[in-house]
Amino acid sequence: MITKPDKNKTRKKRHARVRSKITGTESRPRLNVFRSNKNIYAQLIDDMNGVTLVSASSQDKEFNLDSNTNVDAAAKVGELVAKRAVEKGLKSVVFDRGGYLYHGRIKALAEAARENGLEF
Repeated sequence: MITKPDKNKTRKKRHARVRSKITGTESRPRLNVFRSNKNIYAQLIDDMNGVTLVSASSQDKEFNLDSNTNVDAAAKVGELVAKRAVEKGLKSVVFDRGGYLYHGRIKALAEAARENGLEF
């Protein structure tokens, strides 16, 4: 009997491979993305001090979206995290796609963050 491979396990392997190469600093934090079936989360992380500088998710109180599609929600989260980062004086970040493919919700979040002032 052949069992299906665990998708999250393989994603975590990919994420570990990416994380071995990139780190966030105070001046250039890491924009980490986590995607669940219903929600999407983004954080700016300073890995040197182990501190989350800015975060946004589709569960935030300020998050109000008329549309209920996941891609629209991801774009709104990207917009929120970028605005909060710019308010704190952060412009340049390192993008960490979290082992996910760069398309769909991840791409929408990244492009919305770029449009609202983040550089990566």
